[in-house]
Amino acid sequence: MSSSRRLRAVITNDDGIDSPGLWVLAAAARDAGFEVTVAAPHVDTSGAGASVLAVRDDDGHVRVHRRDRDGITGYAVEGHPAFIALSVARGWLGPPDVLLSGINLGTNTGRAVLHSGTVGAALTAGLAGIRALAVSQATGWPPSPNPRWDTAASVVPGVLDSLLAAPEGTVLSLNVPDLPADELGPLREAALAPAGAVQVRVTEGDGLLRTEYAGSGPVAEDTDVALLAAGHPTVTSLTAITAVPGLFTSL
Repeated sequence: MSSSRRLRAVITNDDGIDSPGLWVLAAAARDAGFEVTVAAPHVDTSGAGASVLAVRDDDGHVRVHRRDRDGITGYAVEGHPAFIALSVARGWLGPPDVLLSGINLGTNTGRAVLHSGTVGAALTAGLAGIRALAVSQATGWPPSPNPRWDTAASVVPGVLDSLLAAPEGTVLSLNVPDLPADELGPLREAALAPAGAVQVRVTEGDGLLRTEYAGSGPVAEDTDVALLAAGHPTVTSLTAITAVPGLFTSL
């Protein structure tokens, strides 16, 4: 990478433009020396996965609303996080060096990350060759009234160093316990648990439903679920959907 310019980061999430974790992540990237632009859904889109759904007007355009904060340029987009990542990959906002997604309210662990809009945005960016990092805070459910966003933010710079040294298109998922920073265990590379957990919210009338995917029985000690429970921040390298050869030879 050229040292003659500042690296550029686009920050998105699935909890929406008003989530405090989004702006904490943006500030962490700015403080790490990145030129930062925020582009996030205008409402909570948790559980959107890699959907590229967007609300279009009669002319086929997607509405975008300027939402700057603390000196950081921001946009509220009437579309899902993966739609935003795809738009960025196709040239909106200019080419970023990294796409950061989060900080998510709650963990994104195990194979259930398939359903996460936070992870879906990162995977979509990765498909386009953009290095991406999804960041999630293990706040539990219902979430604590005062999540320790700064704890997650303190882990991000070191993981960003690893991401920038990785090949283009690398996607990392970082989960951080909701503990004081000085109580965290060492950062650990983690395997995905068989199920894991992801927050999925479905609006129905005046109520709010939540589905949590949780593994049954014990999980292996090297998995994200087990390591998080033991107080370790975890990082996992993810890939998007891939083909598995040998279908007909196995029949």
